[in-house]
Amino acid sequence: MQQSRATHPVPDVRPDRPPALRAVGLGRGFGSRRVVDGVDLDVPMGSVLGLLGPNGAGKTTLLRMLVGLLAPTEGAVELLGRRLPGHAAEVLPHVGALIEGPALHAHRTGRQNLLRHAAAEPLLSSARIPAAVDAVLHRVGLADVADRRVRGYSLGMRQRLGLAVPLLTRRRLVVLDEPTNGLDPAGTRDVRRLVAEMNAAGATVVVSSHLLSEVEATCSHVAVLHHGRLVAGGPLPALLGDRPGPLLVTTPDGDRAVRVLVARGIDAEEVPRTRVHVAPGPAAPDVVALLVHAGVAVQEVTRPAARLDEVFARLTAGSAPPVHHDDRHAVPPAWAATAGARR
Repeated sequence: MQQSRATHPVPDVRPDRPPALRAVGLGRGFGSRRVVDGVDLDVPMGSVLGLLGPNGAGKTTLLRMLVGLLAPTEGAVELLGRRLPGHAAEVLPHVGALIEGPALHAHRTGRQNLLRHAAAEPLLSSARIPAAVDAVLHRVGLADVADRRVRGYSLGMRQRLGLAVPLLTRRRLVVLDEPTNGLDPAGTRDVRRLVAEMNAAGATVVVSSHLLSEVEATCSHVAVLHHGRLVAGGPLPALLGDRPGPLLVTTPDGDRAVRVLVARGIDAEEVPRTRVHVAPGPAAPDVVALLVHAGVAVQEVTRPAARLDEVFARLTAGSAPPVHHDDRHAVPPAWAATAGARR
């Protein structure tokens, strides 16, 4: 039997290192509504974590609490081994974040916006600011429009400019909330490249996204939030392989194979190209033995690896999550998590 597996990133994750980010019993309510409820989460140092969840699951609220932009109702957060909010001034300069969307001055140019934010970076000296801004404009593909006013930027261009801020200086932890929002396929590929570059340079990256295919291609770890609760989390390969998937049996006698299997209580159906789809459950050797004993020729049996969209659908099945007050109405938009004065 052959087994198909996707190739996933292999980060420099070692169990002896403390997590880059830790949440313990984290919760947040707005009035009587619980938006995030008892989340325990460890993000390994050097990993790329994809945060998934349906609309209204509480992802943005959780991310705001993780980077110190929103105080939790209960629970605790540690960034880079330091407890918040007590050590915020110490750790936040090493953290870059794009939460909800970029907060930009529309009447300023892209370059002027970045110069303004660079001036507030504690780890970026005045002498290095112009070169850092030029470099990041090239990295996000905005060098040619850097001196145009942001009010003339498209949604995708604004998103790229927002992504530039965490890239102004080297970070140890980067948190991105829907970074591909408004981007075309080329822009989405650029975000994938930037995430890989940041991770290769030593940063731990947390990305929330609705593009499951991008998470599957980019992330080493996944956490799934539903109704404000963490319903699954861990290394992506382990999550995808947490239970057997369906079998695909290649046979020239598909109709007969289906009849044999269904007669034994096994859910199966014929699919194009002389294949039979056998629902998850029975072991491959048992299916092969049953078919061969019945005189059905079996040419090949494969069990493709589960896809992230299938796992996500299973984990979030059921009624739609309740509509909560969005945290963007509770606190002003903020997207660069930094603290302290520029050196």
